[in-house]
Amino acid sequence: MTCRVSPLAYVHPGAELAEDVEVGPFCYIGPNVRIGPGTRLHNNVTLLENVILGSDNEVFPGTVIGGPPQDISYRGGETWVVIGDYNIIRECVTINRGTEKEEGVTRIGDHNYLMACCHVAHDCCLGNHIIMTNGVLLGGHVHVEDYAVISGGVGVHHFARVGKYSFVGGLSAVRHDVPPFMLVEGHPARPRCVNTVALKRHNFPQETIECLAEAHKLLYRTHVGLANAREILRAKGRLIPEVQYLLDFVEYQQHGRHGRGREAIRRAA
Repeated sequence: MTCRVSPLAYVHPGAELAEDVEVGPFCYIGPNVRIGPGTRLHNNVTLLENVILGSDNEVFPGTVIGGPPQDISYRGGETWVVIGDYNIIRECVTINRGTEKEEGVTRIGDHNYLMACCHVAHDCCLGNHIIMTNGVLLGGHVHVEDYAVISGGVGVHHFARVGKYSFVGGLSAVRHDVPPFMLVEGHPARPRCVNTVALKRHNFPQETIECLAEAHKLLYRTHVGLANAREILRAKGRLIPEVQYLLDFVEYQQHGRHGRGREAIRRAA
């Protein structure tokens, strides 16, 4: 099967396209771009440079991937965007290359859905099965774990971390790390309850949901403190792996500044 490239598209001689890639009119594919099999670029998609785009992705008009990082300390080093497989990237999404402060890579995993006008800044790292609704803005160095859902118009502070199976309510200001399995919302966003809908949808046992609900109560309502919460949950036999992951996440969060564990990395850079 041959590559289908519109005669109205530009493909740099240094780009590598798999045989069955589809490139629509007025697309621009720059140097050091590699596109895997089954990927479709609709019209007016721009892949500037140093982009690896895996297989079976679909990228919609107006998207720009591989632009230089919007970081005033960047001095033109060779950095990358690496995107996995089976992602849907809707209209006018922007994904910037990394800086040399971490790995030099902005990374997106597999089976993610980035809706229109989202921005993924330099050095972000997204896992798998993530949904970012229209207009979500990720600051630099943000990490988003698997199965997180971020609703429309949310801004995430740089160096924040969004935990797995979490849900961020629309128009929230995420200034702190978002704990896994929790629903957060507000200005600033705060944990309100366990993300029960997602956990049930992904077949978590009722016992697991109840254990997480008790952990939420201890951490965010009665405020007994992390160490006390851990001992109470252990004594009740509720220190299951999901609860342990939540408590470890909160402990890491406290190592940083302003409720962001990854701020420690920023200070060390």
